[in-house]
Amino acid sequence: MHPLMRVREMTATDIDAVAALRVSGWRYAYAGLMPSGYLAAMSVAADAARRRRMFAEADGSVTDLVAESADGTVTGWAALGPYRPDGPHAGGEPASGGELYALYVRPDLIGTGVGRALMNHTLEAAAARGFPRLFLWVVEGNARARRFYERAGFALDGGMDTYDVEGTAVPMVRYVSENVSGAA
Repeated sequence: MHPLMRVREMTATDIDAVAALRVSGWRYAYAGLMPSGYLAAMSVAADAARRRRMFAEADGSVTDLVAESADGTVTGWAALGPYRPDGPHAGGEPASGGELYALYVRPDLIGTGVGRALMNHTLEAAAARGFPRLFLWVVEGNARARRFYERAGFALDGGMDTYDVEGTAVPMVRYVSENVSGAA
């Protein structure tokens, strides 16, 4: 982990920063992979409002982590919880384990160790929760993210789906890590 960064559990005061990070992350990661109008129309305020509702209704099943710089600026966010067999991409397939729902790093900090630190803490959190494995879904064309997950020990498991974005089918692939010991 970068010496001027720490990873901790997200609090309600982080919601605006996480929403801004998530929207900028989507715009950066999915440029050319999703309709540009959809990405341009994403609203930090709307995402923050949605995240506030989710945070207020949280039942403890989701672990949200943030990376922050020495001055307290949120530089990354990850969320994990139980695998969702009826989730957005699972198609009702039974699978035991956890799911990495999201991992985003501020685009200007990609490649600085923020993502690796978040991943290590995510794997530790998954192990602490007793998940035997951790699944994640990624946009098939997102080569940068796929390389990151593969370096962290995730492998394709054959799961495939599409995400409908304004009538455009965006192919998704599923990865799994059997190593949730935090040693990524």
